[in-house]
Amino acid sequence: MFQIEEELKKLPASPGVYIMHGEKDEIIYVGKAVSLKNRVRQYFQSSRNKGAKIEQMVTHITRFEYIVTDSELEALVLECNLIKEHRPKYNTMLKDDKSYPFIKVTVNEAYPRVLFARRMKKDKARYFGPYTSAGAVKDVIELVRKLFKVRSCNRSLPRDCGKDRPCLYYHMKQCMAPCQGKISPEEYRKNINEVLRFLNGDFEQTIEELTDKMMAASEEMRFEDAMEYRDLISSIRKIGERQKITSYGEEDKDIIAAAMDESMDLKDQDAVVQVFFVRAGKLIGREHYYLHVARGDTKAQVLSSFLKQFYAGTPFIPREIIIQKEIEDAALIEEWLSSRKKQKVYIRVPKKGTKEKLVELAAENARMVLNKDRERIRREEGRTIGAVHEVENWLGLTGLNRMEAYDISNINGFESVGSMVVYEKGKPKPSDYRKFKLKWVQGPNDYASMEEVLTRRFTHEGKDEFDSFSIMPDLILMDGGRGQVNIALKVLEKLGLNIPVCGMVKDDYHRTRGIYYNNVEIPVDTSSEGFKLITRIQDEAHRFAIEYHRSLRSREQVHSVLDDIPGIGETRRKALMRRFRSIENIRDASVEELAQTESMNQKSAQQVYDFFHSRQPSQ
Repeated sequence: MFQIEEELKKLPASPGVYIMHGEKDEIIYVGKAVSLKNRVRQYFQSSRNKGAKIEQMVTHITRFEYIVTDSELEALVLECNLIKEHRPKYNTMLKDDKSYPFIKVTVNEAYPRVLFARRMKKDKARYFGPYTSAGAVKDVIELVRKLFKVRSCNRSLPRDCGKDRPCLYYHMKQCMAPCQGKISPEEYRKNINEVLRFLNGDFEQTIEELTDKMMAASEEMRFEDAMEYRDLISSIRKIGERQKITSYGEEDKDIIAAAMDESMDLKDQDAVVQVFFVRAGKLIGREHYYLHVARGDTKAQVLSSFLKQFYAGTPFIPREIIIQKEIEDAALIEEWLSSRKKQKVYIRVPKKGTKEKLVELAAENARMVLNKDRERIRREEGRTIGAVHEVENWLGLTGLNRMEAYDISNINGFESVGSMVVYEKGKPKPSDYRKFKLKWVQGPNDYASMEEVLTRRFTHEGKDEFDSFSIMPDLILMDGGRGQVNIALKVLEKLGLNIPVCGMVKDDYHRTRGIYYNNVEIPVDTSSEGFKLITRIQDEAHRFAIEYHRSLRSREQVHSVLDDIPGIGETRRKALMRRFRSIENIRDASVEELAQTESMNQKSAQQVYDFFHSRQPSQ
């Protein structure tokens, strides 16, 4: 568990960015600091006047992380990129897209336009940005229209050609009037190509031309014109500014470095690989990955292994991968990645310059993560892998990887649902969870319901066939003792499957007290990690069933219950609900009270009464 007070002591007195996480592990705040140690600690000091927003935000922080940078300026750049990428809830002043406009060129149109855009869309247009100055972007768009005479109207061309008179921009010689057919699409496209060249940063020639015009206007004492040229030049230069942290290019890159645990008392080492993601020339985020490596493995071997595993499972491969150490099979991995990307991919080890600094930053962050999280990693392993080993010892089994647990939940006694949850290596795997709406069993019969759920799970019944169903569990956990276990064994025997099954035996307070396996109740240490794991799995199966139970009840309970009563159609159902307001009140009413309802008679009242009072109560 993340202990904030303990983690505050480990903060470095270095510049960087800190990232606050909320209850659902979502990013709720991103900030920069000259000293991470001083700045982050301030949030948790009760004596400081932090303001209402920060006071509220602090109550939702469950953990924090940070990225060390070389300077406060780089921290600022990274902060802006992370805020734009993750849009944290409490970065009110910075998360607005208005701070980061784009220039959009509608190259997918016959007569493209140059527009101001607040966000990128997948609409086949070309986008340039994001930029830090909205005013400068608007000035450059205006300049582009003046220089290259591209249209600014919203007319659909060539469909609307000739329908209206040319606009004022045509008479001001700032548009070539494609709306009147005065320029062909081919000629207009040449101007758009010049616009794209200009927006790609090739604007030195334009600056020289504007400078000449500014000087000429000044000599001729046309000072207003000279000031306009000066402002336009300033706007162009603002657009051309690059961020220092990624000033070496604007391609997609991954920066990868590793840190290894050098403790000599360990048979195996821990390693952390840090990846910085550079997209469109901007560092937008990072991720770290934990690895177990054998004693004696080198950092180059760790990096090589990581590259092959990581890029085998990710859909996006950057053009350049910058790593910390030379690796033996770099050429082979390059060839493999290039064939996957269908474009040349480069693996490089920088020796100097900005790229080397970014690799050093990644390595430093990896070292900090490793040092900070070493104990947490071991505790987590105790809760997961260690707990699984304890369960193996209790049951006399080996190789437990996938465990499945099942539970049944009733809905007001007339419909049941089943749940299946999956844990792999002691951790939940929600993508493999499954819900079952009972089809074969009528009434609240838990044993029959469980038999149906297990039969459907292991035979892929009906259309509910999922790829994950083809993976057999190493152990089945039943939310009950001997009876539930015997039901599972009966299903498995019928289907010819040999899977261990154990039950979670409860005490008089419905708390798990032991495990039922091979006709024996095995007592377990209730303070052990294995017992806590079993309890977590049991609670998760129950929670998942209850959630499904509630969702069905909220959508269908009123409709389903009354429509199941013979002779009660929509009119009588509505009349009953208008008078009694709830299913419970209808169930508790006498035949005489039901008969007094609008549209009801003695016979239909008796049918309603019999329906509710002849059914078995829910368990």
